[in-house]
Amino acid sequence: MSVRLWLYTAISRRIVKPLFRLSDDPIRDAAKLDRLGALAGQYVPYSLRLERSLGGRSANWVSGRGADGERLILYFHGGGYFAGSADTHGPIMARLSHYAGVPVVMPNYRLSSAAPFPAAFDDAIAAWDDLVARGYDPSKIVIGGDSAGGGLALALLSVLCAIGERPAGIFSMSPWTDLTLSGASVAQNAAADAIIPADWMGEAARMYHAETPADDPRVSPLFANFDAPPPAFFQVGSPEVLADDTYRMAEVLRAAGGEVEVQTWHDAPHVWHLGEYWVPEARAALRDIANFVQTSFERASR
Repeated sequence: MSVRLWLYTAISRRIVKPLFRLSDDPIRDAAKLDRLGALAGQYVPYSLRLERSLGGRSANWVSGRGADGERLILYFHGGGYFAGSADTHGPIMARLSHYAGVPVVMPNYRLSSAAPFPAAFDDAIAAWDDLVARGYDPSKIVIGGDSAGGGLALALLSVLCAIGERPAGIFSMSPWTDLTLSGASVAQNAAADAIIPADWMGEAARMYHAETPADDPRVSPLFANFDAPPPAFFQVGSPEVLADDTYRMAEVLRAAGGEVEVQTWHDAPHVWHLGEYWVPEARAALRDIANFVQTSFERASR
């Protein structure tokens, strides 16, 4: 573990985790979390960011230097479905775009504090449909996301597999795939997780799924069906409360015939990638994702 990763983890434990736990006003505290997220990253030099609509929602289109516009990453930000935005995750996606050589589009899907399920899920579907309508072939798109956004990406993937519009691949950082909170790691890693308070997760889940059962596959893709899924690449820190969400999701995709690689980064906190400007392990993890993206596109073009 680098000194910078140690400092990043310590600061997260002291500031971010208490903010989650003590939240009594999701809208106010989501704004605080977004400001903290904005401080964690910096755009890489020569990156381009444009605000354009996608699927009826605002979206950030980010390109690192040398990005090829014929292919695309569709990315869904994390934040427990009540926080985060395309702005908070812009810096890490700009760096990923630079590493992978392809642009990234991040839709601002509706958050649970304003519109619970199925709003975000519908926005994800609309974003994909808009890209296809613009002429992007599914084989030229890789989808991804982190935390809640990773779960949203996987819920979208289940639908795409069912209708025969499989993307070239999917990647996720510590996806939240089970809003029933049945994973053993939720309790086992509650004290050790540097960012997510386990006792807060139930409230965040209820805010999102509202009247819909938590085990609905559109809410919790762990319970979804995947017809011949494309290659998948997961990264998870350790210890994390969402560790079992990642490992069990990988097994579901493998059982459906998918090829899945899972990386466990020991001593890294939840979505440490957000510290990409400061933390060498964050940049190294993004390079591994970039390699997966490039390989996925190469395989899809054969």
